[in-house]
Amino acid sequence: MADNHPMAVRQISISIDCPFAKAYAFAQRPENFPRWAAGLSRSLHKDGDIWHADTPAGDAVVTFSPANEFCILDHRVCIAGQPEIYIPLRMIENGAGTTVLFTLFRQPDMDDAVFEADATLVRADPDTLKALLEARH
Repeated sequence: MADNHPMAVRQISISIDCPFAKAYAFAQRPENFPRWAAGLSRSLHKDGDIWHADTPAGDAVVTFSPANEFCILDHRVCIAGQPEIYIPLRMIENGAGTTVLFTLFRQPDMDDAVFEADATLVRADPDTLKALLEARH
């Protein structure tokens, strides 16, 4: 029987000195993810209509939210034989800049140490996005 309890989460946010429309236009394109989302993969590539990422656990199929008016950048990662990983990611207009909000769910097979290590790795992604966008602004 599946465990239906809520998973532990880490909220990771960062404010970026870049106009909201420009930040979202860059971040919502899957082909830009490898430039800033090392937590996803540095080897993201498209095969037909399907995005693939090479991970230590093998090939992952990644499904991205299409561009949308709510600036949702959610994506899902599927590795054969493992539960799908849902990754909520939002961009929020914040004055003349942008706030990025990332929700990291603790996966069922993660112990405390692995979850903390994952959170540490993922925290680098918004920092990289901030550096890229502020350099381009």
